Amino acid sequence: MAVCEVCGNDYDMAFEVHAQGAVHVFDSFECAIHRMAPVCEHCGCRIVGHGVQVAGRFFCCAHCAGSAEPGGGGATDRVG
Repeated sequence: MAVCEVCGNDYDMAFEVHAQGAVHVFDSFECAIHRMAPVCEHCGCRIVGHGVQVAGRFFCCAHCAGSAEPGGGGATDRVG
């Protein structure tokens, strides 16, 4: 069995995630998200979906990107 690096649970169905040359062990997607998902620079939530990147900064949505950028940043969630 393997031990989750986030919660410490020793679980027979733990899984590995290989990213940027490192190997991480988790017992759930929840723990993997907690450790690996980027954080929105405006509201602080974990970015689980695609998110929005503006000038090298990560946001969960266009609203947060616009709130953090002077003049609104020009990000949109949908082009209509």
